[in-house]
Amino acid sequence: MFDTDPPTHHDLIQRYQAQYDADLAAGNIEPFVYPWGTMGPAVVLVYLLIDHRKSRFAKYTRFLAFAINLYFAAWNIRHTRSRIMAPGLGIGILSAWGVLWIANLLIVNDAQVDFKRIARTEMGDEKADPRSHSKSASRVNVTALVDDSSIAQNGTVRNRHGAPSGSSSQPDGVEAKARTGKRAGTFYWQTYPVSSFIDRLDWVADAFSNFRGMGWNWRISGPPLAPRWVREQLHEHVGAGTDTYIGRDGTRRYETKEALIRKYTWEMIRGYCILDILKTVMVHDSYFWGLMERMPPSFLPNFIASSHVWLKTYRLVVSLVMIKTALQTIFALGPLFFAGVLGPEWIGAKAEPWLYPDTFGAFDNVWKGGLVGWWGGWWHQTFRVAFENTAKRIVTALGLSPKSVSAKTLQLFLAFTLSGTIHACGSYTQSGQTTPLRGPFAFFVLQAIGITAQTFVSGQLKKSGVTQKVPKVFWKVVNFAFVHVWFYYTSPLLVDDFAKGGIWLFEPIPISPLRGLGFGVKGDGWWCWGGRWAFWHTGKHWWQSGLAV
Repeated sequence: MFDTDPPTHHDLIQRYQAQYDADLAAGNIEPFVYPWGTMGPAVVLVYLLIDHRKSRFAKYTRFLAFAINLYFAAWNIRHTRSRIMAPGLGIGILSAWGVLWIANLLIVNDAQVDFKRIARTEMGDEKADPRSHSKSASRVNVTALVDDSSIAQNGTVRNRHGAPSGSSSQPDGVEAKARTGKRAGTFYWQTYPVSSFIDRLDWVADAFSNFRGMGWNWRISGPPLAPRWVREQLHEHVGAGTDTYIGRDGTRRYETKEALIRKYTWEMIRGYCILDILKTVMVHDSYFWGLMERMPPSFLPNFIASSHVWLKTYRLVVSLVMIKTALQTIFALGPLFFAGVLGPEWIGAKAEPWLYPDTFGAFDNVWKGGLVGWWGGWWHQTFRVAFENTAKRIVTALGLSPKSVSAKTLQLFLAFTLSGTIHACGSYTQSGQTTPLRGPFAFFVLQAIGITAQTFVSGQLKKSGVTQKVPKVFWKVVNFAFVHVWFYYTSPLLVDDFAKGGIWLFEPIPISPLRGLGFGVKGDGWWCWGGRWAFWHTGKHWWQSGLAV
């Protein structure tokens, strides 16, 4: 892309930004401009704020709202670019993800009809919470407030205990109480609000941004359930078993605000330190700048620098830890802000700490399940709902039995194809020279192939009786080895593309102790967030003007 190799990553960033400015001046690209770049999702939000449940015409206009968002997303991916590396990746990923997620809200489901969430009523000083009041006081005529048995049975989404998601809303009295006071009453299932625009806006915004569905009747199945006392108020079958804080994927539920703050504050501090270490390592290794053919850095031990296998393994591990740490650190901000800063006094039930379980599951999933456990249990499940729902709707449309092998295989490949498409769009909008189809897209499709192969082989071994004759610890070692050998050969498709696109040139932290102490390269220092991150752009038309990133 450039005639000569840059001496440091700072010089490479300057070249990318100079190229961006030249392309922008020549009209080859458009900047991502607020608010024009977000008009697609804005149209959908406005549509969802209008109650269309009793109008067949308004109900079917959701397809028009989806089409408008699809157009804006495609236009952003095709034309807009960012001067900063991480937003460059984000333009493609978020635009593509927005199409899929809005399809889940409008096409695969009808959010106003099918969805409902956990909310709290206002019961004065009488709190239905065993953490602050007696359990008997928590049963304040909750059946009179809302009863799932009275909700219409025509919804398509069901909660984890089989309770159907109906289309009828809660009584107006409940909604009115939920709008006032500190919302410290009993929990109930809140369907689409009718009488309060503020409640409706809050409900729609929550559905729009709650990708894992925590507190909704369509939540992912891995994390632990809500506490027993909450489920009792929701009229769910609780059973005689003990209340568990650990989900089946190993994620942990937090019962108190203090426990949540401790957990995610530590995750922020730990993540910040790891990001500083890894970023300091990356600035010395031109591989992470996207320059693949240069010699490895001099600080590496000779047995790593002189070995293709060890050097490749080292770079793959650094990339994996960087991706996971960055995601965990970003995901920690939400719980700290909503549950820690705002609290129930401002946002009601959305501030309950048990709505913010861990993002990543236990690594034991990998030992026990191999590649299936990696993607289905250990790795974050942020996109899972949209992947699964879309794949299931396609399987249903094709008339396949959901439990058949062909249906399950098709769902698996559809889910990873969708994931590959989203990441390929992110690759396409990056600054560097990437290969979206031969890189990220191929990587995710190969994961479906690997899971299919593993499932077939393990099924045959179990059927023949071999599995039962060998100690479980042996199969754990086999699973661990298979996963990491598989990723050794397939993950370069993704991480090499990330590096070539320039994602690791982005600065994740504002202050670097390590580079401030001299462990960086020329141009590094304590303060890392320099340069121009955003600017005002004046376009040919008024709607093309705004804050550009």
